[in-house]
Amino acid sequence: MINNHSKNNHNNKNSQINKNNIPGRPAKSNVAAHNEHSVDTRELALEMLIEINERGAFSHIVLRSVLDKYQYLSKQDRAFMTRLVDGTIEYMLQLDYIIDSFSKTKVRKMKPFIRNLLRMSVYQIKYMDAVPDSAVCNEAVKLAKRHKFAQLSGFVNGVLRNIARNIDSVQLDTLSIRYSMPQWIVDRFVAAYTEKKAEEIFKAFHSKSSISIRTNLTRCTPDELRAMLEAEGVIVSPVDELNYAFVISGFDYLNGLQSFRDGLFYVQDISSMLVAQTAAPKKGDYVIDVCAAPGGKSTHIAELLQGSGHVLARDMTDNKVDMIEENIERHGLDNMSAEVWDATVPDADSAGKADILICDLPCSGLGVLGRKKDIRYKMTPESVDELAALQRQILDTVHTYVKPNGVLVYSTCTIDEAENEDNVRWFIEKHPEFELDKSFAEGTGMKQILPGEHGSDGFFIARFIKSKL
Repeated sequence: MINNHSKNNHNNKNSQINKNNIPGRPAKSNVAAHNEHSVDTRELALEMLIEINERGAFSHIVLRSVLDKYQYLSKQDRAFMTRLVDGTIEYMLQLDYIIDSFSKTKVRKMKPFIRNLLRMSVYQIKYMDAVPDSAVCNEAVKLAKRHKFAQLSGFVNGVLRNIARNIDSVQLDTLSIRYSMPQWIVDRFVAAYTEKKAEEIFKAFHSKSSISIRTNLTRCTPDELRAMLEAEGVIVSPVDELNYAFVISGFDYLNGLQSFRDGLFYVQDISSMLVAQTAAPKKGDYVIDVCAAPGGKSTHIAELLQGSGHVLARDMTDNKVDMIEENIERHGLDNMSAEVWDATVPDADSAGKADILICDLPCSGLGVLGRKKDIRYKMTPESVDELAALQRQILDTVHTYVKPNGVLVYSTCTIDEAENEDNVRWFIEKHPEFELDKSFAEGTGMKQILPGEHGSDGFFIARFIKSKL
């Protein structure tokens, strides 16, 4: 039996749940103006899961929206709800496997409400020690009855109690079930990295994600930011590779921090910060970022320019450009602007103008499955092929913007060869005026960061130099 994913091994020590107070029970609002009635965090979690799993919404957007709406809930209730939603999505294939092992009606044949109710209940039974199994079963039955599924409440109760009695006997024999990864992703990673390395990657996806930030250098110094965060009760750890970056923990939510509201830092994965470092902008450089939303990499470059030069950040919709402009204002940057432009459409006016061209292109996201847990269920092999083709189309369109001796940085948040190394080889063959910068990444010109390395997400960066000709 596989026991490395038992209750005691799934971040329970990091859980913010008090064992003396069963979480998930209806909680009274501390702010009567917001809601005078009780809020059932399990019911909220279930509604979110249905929105994500049945209607295709993105988990991080749904969760952020609900947490913003219910800011008045206690830190304990918010933590419970977040973990229940994230954990259920993260282990959904495994949870379905367990449910199917004990139910005559298979998950795919169940009503959406019932299958998501069972999923989140089994997650609590298997991975949340702080919640007694009896409470899980009782609360699930109540939810079924409350939502007019009284005729199925006996079924829900029977399946859950059977699972609770026998959970430790369930064999999780395959990588797909053990780590809740679609088989095609398992096959792809094993082929690319070997089975042993693939399992290490899957383990990294399931490890607790850290929150890394970079100092907004236009507003304060790293030392000043650290002092402010610590004054707010935040635990701050430095990042060796980047003296303006920190890993933070020990706080409830970002909007509760005055330093965040004042725009003193930007939340960004360490691997993503390396794009600006790789670009290495010089004073006065003109930079174009062709797929910039929400603006993390381009604002970072604008900061490194220290008020000189200019960064033009583009994306293809008004909503995305609005996000970039909000970050420009938040960072207080005068040397950066944003505009709507589809990167697949040539821009003759930009030809030969960019000292640095940033191509952080749409990708499969197979390097960030730990942070964006629902991507694994939305992506398909066909989608990866389509994205690789789109990346080539964009590179083929925008490479003309680079000046002679200029720099093109290509990056993705995937660890898939088709979108990374294969595209690099294709680009060099089709556009021989570009060469990989041998001074970058130990002479290779490209770097593949695997999940868990440096405590970061999976990421790929290549740095090209355009010849004088």
